[in-house]
Parts: sequence; C-alpha cells; structure tokens
Amino acid sequence: MTPEMPASAQNAIVELGDADALRSLIGAAPLTSGWVEIDQARVGMFADATGDHQWIHVDPERAARDSPFGGAVAHGFLTLSLVPALLEKTVAMRQRMGVNYGLNRVRFTAPVRVGARVRARFQVEGVTDVDGGGVQVIWNVTLEAEGGAAGGSDKPVCVAEFITRHYF
Repeated sequence: MTPEMPASAQNAIVELGDADALRSLIGAAPLTSGWVEIDQARVGMFADATGDHQWIHVDPERAARDSPFGGAVAHGFLTLSLVPALLEKTVAMRQRMGVNYGLNRVRFTAPVRVGARVRARFQVEGVTDVDGGGVQVIWNVTLEAEGGAAGGSDKPVCVAEFITRHYF
C-alpha cells in the first residue's frame, strides 16, 4: 500500500497503513509538520518537569540582559521532546502499536528563543523488519524556527536521527 499523499504535503497528515507504505517514503521529500509555539509557560513546565531551572530558560529579564541570545531560550531537550508529537501530527499510522525506540544522533545546532515557533521535517532513511512482525524506522529529523534561530541564524535548531518501531 502506498501512502495517501494530500495535494499539499506541507503541514498535511500523511496516512500510512502498513510497512510497505513506510518503505515507499525512503528517499522521498521530507514531510513537514505544522508550527508549534514555544512560549514561556511551556518552558516553565519543562523546567519543573526536569528540574532544569537555569536562568537562560526561566528568567526572561536576566536572559535579555545577560545572555548572548538576547532573551530566554528553550531547553534543547524541550525542543527534542517535541519530535514524537510533531511526527504524530504529520504522519498518521494505522497500526496496532508504535513506540519510540531511541536516537542515534542529536545536535542542538542553534538556540530557540522563547516566543518562537518551531516545526519539523521528517525524512525516512530506512525501514527494517524486527521481531514480532514490526518494522523499525530511522527518521532524519530537522527542526527549524520560524524566521530563523536566535541571533538571526538560518541553520536548523536541532537535527536528530530518531528511531521508531511500528506494528501493523
């Protein structure tokens, strides 16, 4: 079964119902998620959940005055933690079960200013069979900030090789 590609693949959900549909995405153009705002409330909740209350994240006044980023920035791991939710909003899997399996590589290549919006681009690098009748997918993920990263950089804010497993 091949994926049902909408007329506009950008910000649209692609529905996949089996392993062959995932395999058909190997080498295809990246699938792009919608935008998600990184507001101070989200950063504060992440700080509370992780215990990371570094001032560059949770003290906007000090961050504006003392940080090289010109204001408060999101935790890199907050940005990374959005990947599964952004994937779910970009690719709908008609499956029995799916799990996050891990990461091979992650780089936080530029800071995300609080108030920015981010989105992800997902590209399937590989699909392999795994025990139990499932498949393992390696996704190349690039997260970008709308209008560029803090400091005006055009580079992505995070790049990762994300691994999921799916059982149809």
